Amino acid sequence: MRQQQTLSKSAFFSGIGLHSGSLTSIAIHPAPPNTGIIFVKQIGDQMASCPATIQYLAQTDHCTTLQSGDFQVQTVEHILSALAGLEIDNAYVEVQGNEIPAADGSAAPFVENLEDCGYTLQEEPRNYIKIVQPIHVEDGERSITVLPAALPRISYFIDFPHPLIQQQNFQHSCTPHEFARNIAAARTFAFRQEVEFLWSRGLGLGGSLNNTVVFSESGLVNKDELRFQNECVRHKALDFIGDLSLIGAPIIGHFEAKRAGHLLHTQLVQAILDNPDKWIMLNAGKIEQSEILNRTTSTSNTPSLTELQPAFLSV
Repeated sequence: MRQQQTLSKSAFFSGIGLHSGSLTSIAIHPAPPNTGIIFVKQIGDQMASCPATIQYLAQTDHCTTLQSGDFQVQTVEHILSALAGLEIDNAYVEVQGNEIPAADGSAAPFVENLEDCGYTLQEEPRNYIKIVQPIHVEDGERSITVLPAALPRISYFIDFPHPLIQQQNFQHSCTPHEFARNIAAARTFAFRQEVEFLWSRGLGLGGSLNNTVVFSESGLVNKDELRFQNECVRHKALDFIGDLSLIGAPIIGHFEAKRAGHLLHTQLVQAILDNPDKWIMLNAGKIEQSEILNRTTSTSNTPSLTELQPAFLSV
């Protein structure tokens, strides 16, 4: 167990949104203890805010989107994965635009920049959700189970009828070092026919071979090679870590995911919250299990402009 931490200074990113195709930018600022991750945006003369919790989930169609009132932010899973994977507990993510920059389709550019900023330990201890009984969600052949375990671990399995993918398994021990080394660089992937379908729906407009691994019917459209032989399943684990962070606290348990995606990831988050008898809080601080539940089921934790501590910067 350790203290909470935030960034030592602000981090900045800009680029094209994967689905909107528009230029967008974000700044990630340090935040006080027990803040969690909160997206903020200047709208007129007010600062709108949207906590990164399941209560504010808007949709999971090809990406994870959060919304609070008129403030919506799309494709949050990669930046949330980077923050969770590096164990950054508290941060304000200031957004210009309506989507997180796609970068190279992975979390690696975020991780590199966040690591360069450094971390500051805070006075409050970190709080953990420890699974004590199995929790399971499924949808046909898709499923996720979280089991009691001494340490957090992810086992992810995918199966695609493509010669370069087929059946892939990946085991991940949830530490910042393992995240940065084995998961962060895994890129978003898609199939050529799927890309054309997304374009027809007004999605994926910022997708390119610079930020997406695209598979043809039998091969790879990209000229560069895969970063890992099993890059696809590693990226699924990356998405899972980001989506799982919407519960608002790190979880100690063994996750077994089979053919899952954003929808099932977020359904697991809700299932954990719906079964408080199957987990306990491990902490040395003041946060109780009921407070975690209240954070994710009430809009009362949305901060006002006067509660946002840093001096927000234009990116």
